[in-house]
Amino acid sequence: MAEFPDFYDPNRIGTLFYPDMAKIAKEAAAANLPPASQDEEDLHLVIIDMQVDFCHCRGSLNVPGSVHDIRRTIEFIYRNAERITHIICSLDSHVPGQIFSPVWWADADGNPPAPFTLITAEDVEQGRWRPRVAPDWSVEYVQRLEREAKKQLTIWPYHVQIGSIGHALDPEMWSAVFWHALARRSQPLFLTKGSVPLTEHYSIIQPEVPVPDHPGGGKNQGFLDILAQADHIIIAGEAESHCVLETIEDLVEAFRDRPEILKKVLFLRDCTSPVIHPEIDFHAIALRRFAEFQRQGVRFIDSTDPLPF
Repeated sequence: MAEFPDFYDPNRIGTLFYPDMAKIAKEAAAANLPPASQDEEDLHLVIIDMQVDFCHCRGSLNVPGSVHDIRRTIEFIYRNAERITHIICSLDSHVPGQIFSPVWWADADGNPPAPFTLITAEDVEQGRWRPRVAPDWSVEYVQRLEREAKKQLTIWPYHVQIGSIGHALDPEMWSAVFWHALARRSQPLFLTKGSVPLTEHYSIIQPEVPVPDHPGGGKNQGFLDILAQADHIIIAGEAESHCVLETIEDLVEAFRDRPEILKKVLFLRDCTSPVIHPEIDFHAIALRRFAEFQRQGVRFIDSTDPLPF
């Protein structure tokens, strides 16, 4: 596709507006692209959590650099629309009371922790922080995070609350996904994650600690099955240090014994940015893990590079 659609305005990325769906539909029809059902190779683009709360400067958990990541991802879609068979978007989806929410914990004086507070097993054992909800599970939870070498529990600002403006995709990104769906006659898939109160859920594939008695508390085998059947898997999204990193980590673990699948995975390294934390260099942690994934077959390119297949 030589040019971007007329409705596309990169200056609107990171702002709130109502997409003109009729205009998008008209331009999708005018693009005259072949239906995705005719593709000889099945290419899945996975877009992770490019939502308002993460990607807008007024979003409650803004990821610096994410507006530029969205622009590069959108333009990747328009440049490669004829080759992208399916688009999958994950939506981080929270409710007010979750184990990483300030309301869940209190100090000895009954005060909630500030956003970005780290709560360790030692903190809980020493009484610096006590759970106000599900105390037995909460104590076991922070202990399991450390035993299983997971990230320490971080208290996050309230973000991507279901039904809020912050939960939505950035409108310009949504417009690109909508345009592709109509132009290629390919239904997008939206996957929600993160609304199980008793656990964190960075990865699309599974929560940090499984909650067996909750329907969303285990592994998303259906998503893995979709990816296993694809010819190519391209990944972009936010945040590099958390939901993106954990998704790729789980992909590598799930397909460790099937290297032919890992070789299908292509990550757009210029379409992601890390969470900025006052104490932890999350970007450095992610880069170290990405180097390991690359040794196991995952490929990393920029969004403007020619596709290597």
